[in-house]
Amino acid sequence: MSLTPVPGSNVPHGAALPATTRTEITDNLDQLLTIFPAPLREAIAQHPEKDTMIEVVMDLGRLPEARFPTGAQFLSDRPIVREDLAYSVQNVGLFSGDNRAGIERTLHRISAIRNRQGDIIGLTCRVGRAVFGTIGLIHDLVETGQSILLLGRPGVGKTTALREITRVLADDLQKRVVIIDTSNEIAGDGDIPHPAIGRARRMQVAHPELQHQVMIEAVENHTPEVIVIDEIGTELEALAARTIAERGVQLVGTAHGNQIENLIKNPTLADLIGGIQAVTLGDDEARRRGSQKTVLERKAPPTFEIAVEMWERQRWAIHTDVATTVDQRLRGLEPVPEVRMVNPEGEVEIVQAAVVPQLKRPRSPVNPPIQLQGWRSSGRMQPVPTTPTTPFDQLLEQSLDFEQEFGDKERFPGPNGEEFPVYVYSYGIGRSQLEEAIERLNVPVVITRDMTGADVVLALRSQVKNHTKLRQIAKARQVPIHVVKASTLPQIIKALRRMLDMDDYDSPEAMDLRLFSHNGSDDELEALEEARLAVEQIVIPKGQPVELLPRSSKVRKMQHELVEHYRLQSDSFGEEPNRRLRIYPA
Repeated sequence: MSLTPVPGSNVPHGAALPATTRTEITDNLDQLLTIFPAPLREAIAQHPEKDTMIEVVMDLGRLPEARFPTGAQFLSDRPIVREDLAYSVQNVGLFSGDNRAGIERTLHRISAIRNRQGDIIGLTCRVGRAVFGTIGLIHDLVETGQSILLLGRPGVGKTTALREITRVLADDLQKRVVIIDTSNEIAGDGDIPHPAIGRARRMQVAHPELQHQVMIEAVENHTPEVIVIDEIGTELEALAARTIAERGVQLVGTAHGNQIENLIKNPTLADLIGGIQAVTLGDDEARRRGSQKTVLERKAPPTFEIAVEMWERQRWAIHTDVATTVDQRLRGLEPVPEVRMVNPEGEVEIVQAAVVPQLKRPRSPVNPPIQLQGWRSSGRMQPVPTTPTTPFDQLLEQSLDFEQEFGDKERFPGPNGEEFPVYVYSYGIGRSQLEEAIERLNVPVVITRDMTGADVVLALRSQVKNHTKLRQIAKARQVPIHVVKASTLPQIIKALRRMLDMDDYDSPEAMDLRLFSHNGSDDELEALEEARLAVEQIVIPKGQPVELLPRSSKVRKMQHELVEHYRLQSDSFGEEPNRRLRIYPA
C-alpha cells in the first residue's frame, strides 16, 4: 500500500487517496473464554455480539457484565462470588506491580481491583485484538522514516495502531524494530511475543519507573532503526526519547494527551514537541510582531516530527510539521491540520486539507516563505537562561546508576526529628515557579527529576487525574502525592507549607502578603492589605460584598489571587482608570 506523500502534495479537498484499507481482525477470543467459569463462558460464547465485545467486568457481589460499543449487558442473573474470581485468577498469568496480567501469546489484558488487604475483589478482562490494516490513514507517513507521535483519549485505538505500525515497519519495510513494552500490552503476555508485531523484537520492562532506562539500553545494545514506545509519561522518558531521536533512530510512540495543545501546557512532556521557554524580544522585533517584549517560544526542534491526533477510530488529524504547528500556536494562530478518514467504500479520504496561516511581516523586495524555527532563528531574541540538555552519555550513566545516586542522599535532622531536605518530584508544574516558591519560603526542599529518589510528588490536579502510571508508581513506592488546582505561586507555596507541616497557612497570623506581591512595593502591599481586611472584617464575618479602591490590572490580579486563597469569588468591574475589585461572600 502506498499513499501520495502529504508534504508538498496538492490533493484537492474531499479527494480520495489512491489506497484502500482492508481490515483483518484476530482476537483469540477462545483463549480468553477459558479463564471464565462455565456459566459465563457459555453466555459469552452464545452472545450474538461477541465479535465486537470490548471487555468483561466481574465485581464481587455484582452481576457480571459484558461491554460492547453499543452499551453494557448483563451475562447472568447470579452475582459474582469469590470462587468465580479465584477460578479466573488461577487461569491467568501472574499479576505485576501495576495489577495487570495476561494470557500467554495473546493480547488480552486482565486488570485486578484489590481491597485494603490486597485480595482481588474485581476483574476487568479486556479483549485484545490485532487489527491488520488500521494504519492505512498514515501509511505514507510511516514510510518517510520520520518520528511519529500518536495522541488520543483512552480507548480510541492508540495501542492497536502502534502494534500495526510496528508490524508494517518490521515486515513490509524490513527495518530493525525494538518495542519497549511496559505492561506487555503491545506484544502480549509471556516470553514469546504475539505474531501481530511481525519480526519486531520486544523488550519487557520489569518496573514501570525503569522504562527510560530500558529505552537507552535498547539503543546501546540492540542497534535498532526504530524504537516503539507506549505511554511516554515522565520527564526522564521524554529526555531519553530526545537523546534517542538525536542519534538518528526513528521513534513511534504515544503520550498522555488528546491534542498537541495538551503537551504545550504540560511542562513535563513539553520537550517532546521542542520545549517551551520565555524569551525577551528586542524593541524592533516586539514592535514588528505587535506583541509584548517577553513571549513564549519553542526551545529546540521537536523530538517527533509528525503528530497524529486520533479523534475517532477512523478519523485522524495529521500534523506533518510539529515545529510549525507549535510555533503557530505560541504566536496566537490556530493551526489547521490535515484530517483524514476512511469512507464507507474503505478508501482513505482527505476531508480537510492543511492550511498554513500567514504571519504579518514587513514588506521587502525579496519575500521568502516564513520558517518558524523558534528563538534560534532570530538574532534579536535572547533566551532566558535554562539548564542545557543532558548529553546522551551522561544520561546513560545517570540512568544506570540512579539507584546508587539516590541511595546516598544527604540528610540532616529537623527540629522535630524530621529528615531534611525533602526531595520533591514535580509533574505538570513549572520548575521555575516551584524554585521561586522554595526560595521565598526558604525551606529545605530539593527538586528531583527521578521519582525513584523522591519523598513526595507535587502535581497539578488536572494532569494527575488521568495519569494512571504515575499513581501506580507512587503507590508502589509509597510516595505521597500532593496536588494543586493551578500552577500559581500562592497555590504552590500553600502546598509546600502543607507538605512540610508548617503553621496553618489559612490563619491571619501566618499570612504573609509579600508572598502574593511581585516586587514587594508599598503600593502592592497596601492594596493586598486592603483586600485582606475587607475579607476578614466584612465579607466573611458579615456576609456582605465589598468594593475595593481602583487599582491597576497588575495589582488587581494580585488581589484576585489573595481572595482565591480564602476560597471566595471576586470580579473586576468599571472602566479604566477606575476599574476595581468586588469581593463576594461564600
